[in-house]
Amino acid sequence: MESEAVLQRAIGTISQSDPIIKLLQQVKLGKMKPADAGLRAIVEAWLGTYQKVLATPGLTKAALNRINPSPRVAVLIEAGVLQATQPSVQSLESAFSHALAQAPTE
Repeated sequence: MESEAVLQRAIGTISQSDPIIKLLQQVKLGKMKPADAGLRAIVEAWLGTYQKVLATPGLTKAALNRINPSPRVAVLIEAGVLQATQPSVQSLESAFSHALAQAPTE
């Protein structure tokens, strides 16, 4: 099914630059600080990638709900890596809401 292939590509793209997998553990262990410039750059790039993925043609509402950025962003906010008021976080949330509103049901 084409929509499943689009979803799997979207997940792969998001996963490639996901800071939670490798870098958040470094923050939790104290080896990296939440305000580290390198970490911030990686997280900002990931947010931008996520936003581009949300605009992928062919994603349905169900697919978008599967890649909802909110839970991952919440983990980064809780760890102090992101702030809910950051423009990039708000932009991603807005992009998700817009994509969801525009996406076909199936």
